[in-house]
Amino acid sequence: MSLTGKTALVTGGSRGIGAAIARRLAAEGATVAITYAGNTAAADATVAAIEQAGGTAFAFQADAADPASQRAGVDQAAAALGGIDILVHNAGVATFATIAEDSDAIFDRQFDVNVKGLHVGTRAALPHLTDGGRIILIGSISGEMAFPATTVYSATKAAVAALARGWAKDLAPRNILVNTVQPGPIDTDLNPADGEFAAQMLSAIPLGRYGRVEEIAGAVAFLAGPDASYITGTTLTIDGGVTA
Repeated sequence: MSLTGKTALVTGGSRGIGAAIARRLAAEGATVAITYAGNTAAADATVAAIEQAGGTAFAFQADAADPASQRAGVDQAAAALGGIDILVHNAGVATFATIAEDSDAIFDRQFDVNVKGLHVGTRAALPHLTDGGRIILIGSISGEMAFPATTVYSATKAAVAALARGWAKDLAPRNILVNTVQPGPIDTDLNPADGEFAAQMLSAIPLGRYGRVEEIAGAVAFLAGPDASYITGTTLTIDGGVTA
């Protein structure tokens, strides 16, 4: 339990990768708070799973696209936790559209959640974040390679990695380590391993399978723990070899 005595905030922690990260950090001993956009039942289920396993968790509703809501969620979480040692930004959205199909609304929504929400949330967390803390951003291999109809989403995830590199230098004087985890194809409700695009995607994965949410959570736990004390400004790609 390498995170015993630590506190962690996971944005977008009600389901999928975010919920798996929250559960894993709690299993490593951290007290965990999650924020969620609107799925109260899923958020409550994540908290219940952590508590049933002997951990402590809280959930707060916060819309990452709304700066006031995002700041309020971070402040509520920090108050409940008594400070933040580990900040994991997982909240994100994706809308698939070619440039001919795209719109201002589609563009704005993705940048508001995936980039601005990260920026606002991190700034809000800084007064509560302990020196020597960790910030871990969940990006995507889409930030490095193009897929059909994902250009704007890819641009947001490229921005996520850029933010991490810059913040790593900005926050180095406080020994706050900032890194990005870039998942590839991961089996979730939104991208199931048996979905309509799975066969096409599987042919591009050298390991021949989708990843599991627990595999992303394990990488986050590593970056949050003591063995990652000299890692900052880096990007850890977990994609079964897709970008190799």
